[in-house]
Amino acid sequence: MSKIIFLYFIGFILSISIGFTQTAIKELHETPADTAKLVIKEEEEIIDEIIETKTLPQKDKIQYFSKLTRYGFKNLFPTYSYNASMPYSTQVTPQAESYMQDYLRMHSRQLSGMKSWCMPYFNLIDNIFTQYGLPKELKYLAVIESNLKTNATSWVGAGGPWQFMPYTARENGLVVNDFVDERRDYFKSTHAAARYLLSLYKQTHDWLLVIAAYNGGPGRVFSAIERSGSRNFWALQYNLPEESRNHVKKFIATHYIMETGGGSSGFGSSGFNITTNGATAVNPYLNKPTLSLDEIENAETETITGKYNSVIIAKNISIDIIAFNRYNPLFDNQIATNGKYELILPQDKMRQFLSTKYQILNECVQFLLGDVEIPNSTMQYKSKKVKKTKS
Repeated sequence: MSKIIFLYFIGFILSISIGFTQTAIKELHETPADTAKLVIKEEEEIIDEIIETKTLPQKDKIQYFSKLTRYGFKNLFPTYSYNASMPYSTQVTPQAESYMQDYLRMHSRQLSGMKSWCMPYFNLIDNIFTQYGLPKELKYLAVIESNLKTNATSWVGAGGPWQFMPYTARENGLVVNDFVDERRDYFKSTHAAARYLLSLYKQTHDWLLVIAAYNGGPGRVFSAIERSGSRNFWALQYNLPEESRNHVKKFIATHYIMETGGGSSGFGSSGFNITTNGATAVNPYLNKPTLSLDEIENAETETITGKYNSVIIAKNISIDIIAFNRYNPLFDNQIATNGKYELILPQDKMRQFLSTKYQILNECVQFLLGDVEIPNSTMQYKSKKVKKTKS
């Protein structure tokens, strides 16, 4: 009898071990693609909630959601979003420069002239878009749609600052009939525009494609994706109708003029050319692995300047150099070229860095002067393990 009990006990232990092993294997094989699918699913659930109820979700959801939607600008801004405190030339993809040169030459004076009266409209749009977790850059879509005019009407019947067709306006909660046209109401139409932009984003997960779809419809965007085999705007742009392609060009150029001061002489003189000693800058996003949901949530960003070195930073804050490069691709190249970098680190590592950054910078400078040797760049710096004491 005791032997039978013993055998049952051994079988029970083995079953638990196998269960743990299977769990470990599952976690081991989870990929960035799996994480991306999870993030997209959560994005879509929030979008569905907004569209179906036509109400704003809870603030905590929007705070989380806004951290995700900025990644929709990955094909325009290598660091995912625009930072007004940094030079424009260091923030946009190299393709954007040649793409919008001709539009800037023709329209920069007109767009610059809008700055004297546009701020109240932009403030209203910013406030509403923030409530939906939308990037504020999207407000410039209203400029290229209508020049911010409520009485704007296209030859096909689109109306208001967001140029809604009547059926699209009704689908997004606006009243349009013989007596009332809420497309002309800035407040209500901007709420409707936010919902419509989210519905397009759910389909594309890329803001440049959303802008193309806003003009020509999502069907044409998906057709371009199918023909090109890519979801990257720069790769599929010539499979789009010319009008939709130009819509994106207008958006990028408008953003540039409104954010930099631009003007007809601003192009070039403002340092927008994305070259250094004749070499085109590299898009860091192309080498940036997808961070996990937990990594995104627990990361902090700090703009740094100076002659920093990635391996010396990694050594001083006890982080694996491979992990550092995952958060900060092409760090050494970009900080040497631009003099600035938006450093991304886990919260605890960022605190370590900020508390010792001058010491780290001094060591980096000493390395440049040849006074210290840099650690092997292939070395991995593991976090120190704290010994647990028995209570």
